[in-house]
This record gives sequence, structure tokens and C-alpha cells, in this order.
Amino acid sequence: MLRLLGVCVCVFSFGIVSAADEPIVPKESAALFNGKNLDGLTSWLKETKREDPKKVFRVTDGQIHMTGDDFGYLATEKPYKDYRVVVEYKWGKKTDGGKYVRNSGILLHGTGPDGSASGTWMASVECQLAQGCVGDLITIRGKYEKGTTIPVSLTSDVVIGKDKKPRWSEGGTKTVFTGRQLWWNKHQPNFEELLDTRGKDDLDSPLGEFTKVECVCDGSTITVIVNGTTVNKAYDVTPAAGKILLQCEGFEVFVRKFEIHPLKK
Repeated sequence: MLRLLGVCVCVFSFGIVSAADEPIVPKESAALFNGKNLDGLTSWLKETKREDPKKVFRVTDGQIHMTGDDFGYLATEKPYKDYRVVVEYKWGKKTDGGKYVRNSGILLHGTGPDGSASGTWMASVECQLAQGCVGDLITIRGKYEKGTTIPVSLTSDVVIGKDKKPRWSEGGTKTVFTGRQLWWNKHQPNFEELLDTRGKDDLDSPLGEFTKVECVCDGSTITVIVNGTTVNKAYDVTPAAGKILLQCEGFEVFVRKFEIHPLKK
């Protein structure tokens, strides 16, 4: 058992062996972060690539500490499919110095080379963690080393809000997303994305407290749950497997739980 800020976190093992390039289907729950060091995770930064001389990614008080001093990510060493990933995060004090909301994300189904998307991200589907937008889904396309595009797309049932933005809605209009953002179902219309502002229906925890985000990746579907409430769904997701990344985007973030679980059948 790991004791993090008074919270007990169980560390599990997989009990599964898989080829390095084959996505792992978890059979048991596992901690992707062991609470002590960053073993099992790899880093990528826009400025310094695989090197991290500034220690942008570190462990502080048993938590992953992303300082925000560069753009990049921590990634699992292995790709996964058919799983539920759980992330518990809170914002630190440091911002990017601007006036807009704190920003980070969980990148799902990371595919292709590191930095294949604009030299910063990996081709993936982002579960947005930005204030006011927690649970939005964004397709991030990248390129293979030979320059061919890594296709990333998803489909969802949506309604168009007063601000012309598409939001997930059961029974809505089937819509394919290849470069647009799919907003969570109760995103406030015309929300002003200013630092530390909140939408009237936001489900993430108040500043300084931990927010729990779960992404259920079942075949080619993704369901996003924020603090116990389902906020977004997509299907026909491509790719449907890959690495799982924690995004650093200029803001200080602490992660006390980064776990993967098998799907309930």
C-alpha cells in the first residue's frame, strides 16, 4: 500500500506477458505510477526531446509533479487496449503567465513516434483537463517517420449549442470528428476561458483539490467520467489502442493516482 497525502493507493501487478509492440489488455488492476519514481514511464519535451534537464517531470511527496516549464508528456512504455484508466490530479500554483485557463490533458491511444504531432505531442485522442472543458475530446493527428499522416478520428452523437459548438448528447446527430473538438455535454455556452473561472455545471473539483477522471476505452469506444459523472462518449475511434500520456502544457500539475483497470464484463 502507498500512502499519498493520507490516501491509501493499492499497487497491483498485471500477471500478463505481451510482445513489446502488441497492445496489452489488462487482466488485473495496476498502478502506472508507483508513487516513488517514474519507472515504467518515458518523457518527451518540445525543447529537449527525450532529455529532461529542468526536471519538468519529477516525483514530489509521492505524486507525479509536472512543473509546466515546457510542453510535453509522460507516456507509458507499453501500449494498451480495452481498459479503464484513472487519473487523479490537481493544479499547482505555477501558470504559464497568461490570462487563460489552466490546461493539461490525458492523451489516449498514443501512436507513432514521440513528438509526431507538431514536435510536441503523439498522435492520440485527448481527454481535455483544461478548466471549464474537463472531459472534452480532441483528435490529434501526427505523422509517421516517413511523413505519412497518422489518421485519428472519432464519432459521437451531438447537439449544437447556442455557441455553435458540438456537445455529446445521447440520441443526437451522428458526427465524425477528425480535427475538431467534441465538448462535454454540459459545457457552458460562451464560457470565457479565463484563468480559474468555472462554468456553472463544471464537475471538476475546486482549485487546490483533486479531480478524478476516468476514461473507459472499450474496443473503439471512449467514455469519459469526471468525479463519478459521465460527461462524454465517442465511438468508431481510430486508433483504438496505444500508449497513455499525461500532458504538460505550461501549467503546474500534481497527479496522485495513475492507474489502469480491466473492463468489467
